[in-house]
Amino acid sequence: MTLTDLHLLSAAEAARWIGSGKISSEALVSACLRQIGEREEAVRAFSFLDPEHALGAARAADAERLEGMPIGPLHGVPVGIKDILDTADMPTERGSPLCAGRMPNADASVVARLRAAGAIILGKTVTTEFAFFGPGKTRNPHDPARTPGGSSSGSAAAVGADMLPIAIGSQTNGSTIRPAAFCGVLGYKPTRGLISRHGMLTLSPTLDHVGCFARSLEDLALLGEVLSGFDARDAATLRTARLPLLQTLAAEPPLPPRFAFVKTPHWQRTDADTQSAWRELCERLGPQVEELELFPSALEAWHWHQTIMEAEMALHLDREFATGAAHMTSVLRQLIERGRQLRAFDYQYALSRIEPMYASFAELFEQSFDAILTPAALGAAPRGLEATGDPAFCTLWTLCGMPALSLPLLETAEGLPLGVQIVGPRLGDAKLLRTARWLAGMMAAQ
Repeated sequence: MTLTDLHLLSAAEAARWIGSGKISSEALVSACLRQIGEREEAVRAFSFLDPEHALGAARAADAERLEGMPIGPLHGVPVGIKDILDTADMPTERGSPLCAGRMPNADASVVARLRAAGAIILGKTVTTEFAFFGPGKTRNPHDPARTPGGSSSGSAAAVGADMLPIAIGSQTNGSTIRPAAFCGVLGYKPTRGLISRHGMLTLSPTLDHVGCFARSLEDLALLGEVLSGFDARDAATLRTARLPLLQTLAAEPPLPPRFAFVKTPHWQRTDADTQSAWRELCERLGPQVEELELFPSALEAWHWHQTIMEAEMALHLDREFATGAAHMTSVLRQLIERGRQLRAFDYQYALSRIEPMYASFAELFEQSFDAILTPAALGAAPRGLEATGDPAFCTLWTLCGMPALSLPLLETAEGLPLGVQIVGPRLGDAKLLRTARWLAGMMAAQ
């Protein structure tokens, strides 16, 4: 591999090479910046980029290593940060003119953990308006006439265009899994509460998750270990021992995993390419997969999710709505207006349904299956840039706070990526990653 190809390294491999002195962080960051220079005009993944600042941080990381100072698991590795996560040295404008020029005075917890692990914050990646449906400027790296998805559009597209090995996003409905599928990269939405959201734009405390993008499962496991942990500043974070994501990923499953193929009520909306690709996937899995219907109580999940999201977003964007509704897109204004009209009973009822519904999924995993398989989206990235695609296949798992991965294992007849979504029980992230590795290996071998 030449110095100009270093941008193709995975984050884990790059960290090992930097730690051993095989390459420098400056060389890696320079290679990523060259790739950005070649692709950014077409892809438009970044909302803020300061190459000299990034190179200065890389040189400082190299100096620390040469001086024998302790280095972290991502030492010298560049990462992109979705522009709803606060960065003390870069603007965080949340995809809205209402936040233009906003400069936080402290890092979000995720950003602080990345810096502590030695990562180089290369820049801020584009988000949709307040991480909702109003599209940003980003284009799909596979076809600039198609959406990259949302709301973590810039993070997914940057990794998909080989500008960065890893990037951070978020998910309140389908904002990590869907763009990962559209851009042909790996996406990981962890168990709710595994990663702190302190310093991230709050839309819906019940539904908000930090998300991760990468080109390898090892990188997702590495990110998960670096970012997870209790944080008193986010009351939802779990007081649990750190999950052994990397160790479990590297191990072989004791038995071939069993999968439940769950179509959900939205299967009939998928396109012909998606249905054909999934038939082939299920044929390959043979006896390892069983199609299951959703239990009746889960069929209302999409309505409950909408109720919770609208009520909580109306509250947490109340100040912006009161002072700048005219500067919001109509789709966001309408959501806030609906949320302001919701009855307290409907909101509380929707909240009360989450745990009984999840209990049914937990029983499914305990008795029969290692993971749930379902599409990541209705199909490949749609043409047009006016919308970001439908998150319907992500909603249920986000509502339940279950870990989910999007794997770029399928494609359309045109060669566009189709994501396979794989879902596990809460705190089953490590086993889910291992099961995903088995599935990816099975598909590659056939």
